[in-house]
Amino acid sequence: MKIQEWHKNAFTISTDPSRLDKEWIVDILSRTYWCEGISRDSIARSIENALAFGLYAPDTQQVGFGRIVTDYARFAWLSDVIVAEGFRGRGLGRWLVETMTSYEPLGEISRWILATRDAHGLYKNYGFSALSDPRRYMIRQGNS
Repeated sequence: MKIQEWHKNAFTISTDPSRLDKEWIVDILSRTYWCEGISRDSIARSIENALAFGLYAPDTQQVGFGRIVTDYARFAWLSDVIVAEGFRGRGLGRWLVETMTSYEPLGEISRWILATRDAHGLYKNYGFSALSDPRRYMIRQGNS
């Protein structure tokens, strides 16, 4: 897949996996409610096996992250979207979600999902809504 970059107000979003500060990502995600109880090794593997988007400040420091698990044809799961605390409130999270959900190689995706405890308002702006028929969906819980 071709590496892409987007620029806005001196910030950059990139799909270049070599730019990712994996230690920073694992550290910030390990402190979130959605990664509670997940090993650092599992978090690291989840980054390596997904389409990752890094958000970078003008000094190239990584300040945000998000990933998509996808088959590039029919399904995409938006996950682990986060912006460092000192950079929140600037619209960077919205820009990151907008960039991820409009990423052209995923343009034919018919089913996007995500899970959130507290950001429903943000994701509604990008076409996400509650499941219309949750009885159709099932989950298999694993060990972690």
